[in-house]
Amino acid sequence: MAIISDFEEQDSKPTSSSAAAVSKPFKAVLDPANPLGFLQAVFEFVGRESDLFKSDSLINDVNAVVRMVKDKLVTEERKRKVEAEASNSKAAGKKVKEDVPVVAATAAAKKEEVKEAKGKEVMKEAKEEDKNGSQGPAAPNNNNGLDLENYSWGQSLQEVNVNIPVPAGTKSRFIVCDISRNRLKVGLKGQPPIIDGELYRPVKVDDCFWSLEDQKSISVLLTKKDQMEWWKCCVKGEPEIDTQKAEPESSKLSDLDPETRSTVEKMMFDQRQKSMGLPTSDESQKQEILKKFMAEHPEMDFSKAKIS
Repeated sequence: MAIISDFEEQDSKPTSSSAAAVSKPFKAVLDPANPLGFLQAVFEFVGRESDLFKSDSLINDVNAVVRMVKDKLVTEERKRKVEAEASNSKAAGKKVKEDVPVVAATAAAKKEEVKEAKGKEVMKEAKEEDKNGSQGPAAPNNNNGLDLENYSWGQSLQEVNVNIPVPAGTKSRFIVCDISRNRLKVGLKGQPPIIDGELYRPVKVDDCFWSLEDQKSISVLLTKKDQMEWWKCCVKGEPEIDTQKAEPESSKLSDLDPETRSTVEKMMFDQRQKSMGLPTSDESQKQEILKKFMAEHPEMDFSKAKIS
């Protein structure tokens, strides 16, 4: 009996190898201002303690989990709103007098009439748009570009600046940005790209770069190959702007060399003339030449002469 007792006591003592196998506890704390930092700590912990990152389908699996949690949160939020609206309606119903159902029915009928009228008006406008074609180009923003749903862009005659909002706390290693001569692709790793399309005009790839601003937005600078032309859009297929309303900053004209400045000022003059239905500088010059030629040759008939 004494021998058995000694054997049991010896077996009950933890060995050094089993003590070393005990994993370190997870100590990261969620900071609402930096949820991605917490997720990074979680993935690092799981990577040390399991074979998760050896899976070939890791990114797809993680994306599926994220989508599942997001859908669950959206469903719960909708459920709470429906319950709150039902509770408010029930509480309000207790205070309504007997004649309120008639008033409510009348109000509902009027609401349906207004809704039907608005629907007819919308359909009429849609038919008019189909008849007359899509609306024209939009007016540019203050940066001679356009503010879109997922990003905004602006331009000068030399460059195009693209600003893409991302979740707060985003690290640069999570960003994917590919700039080629005719194409731009920007997004976050493991997610569909935010921008992925053909550029309006070619760029000088060696003079283009991107940066992460305050861990909340991606800034992309594109240097135009043709620096004498306004872009109608950043990526083909997106809404276009009215380039005749684009204006270079007057403070920057003085920085240009004389030849470039002269070209820019001529282009600005021609744009203003076209917007007012007046001849451009080239057309005015041709008209002057024709008038001079007509004065020198009164014997010729210029009644059918056209300026090309």
